[in-house]
Amino acid sequence: MIGREFAETVALQALGWLAGEEARLGAFLAVSGTGPGELRARAQDPEMMAAVLDFVLSEDGHVLEFTAAAGLRPEAVQEARAALPGGNLPHWT
Repeated sequence: MIGREFAETVALQALGWLAGEEARLGAFLAVSGTGPGELRARAQDPEMMAAVLDFVLSEDGHVLEFTAAAGLRPEAVQEARAALPGGNLPHWT
């Protein structure tokens, strides 16, 4: 299990990756119901970090593209998500 600090670092990297493409960022904002100002204000909020990782985890392609760009193992995204609020909840899908 990875530590909370590393999980937050992964989440911030994922946020940067999302922000790197307007369409991808727009999709996250639409799905999360978050506006750009709120996203900036809450970028280091653990719950927002969890939402970012949930979005990345929603599609295998996102996971693979993000981890390739960040130089991480694909499993690192799920491990990071597990270390943030709500990460220990069961996934039924």
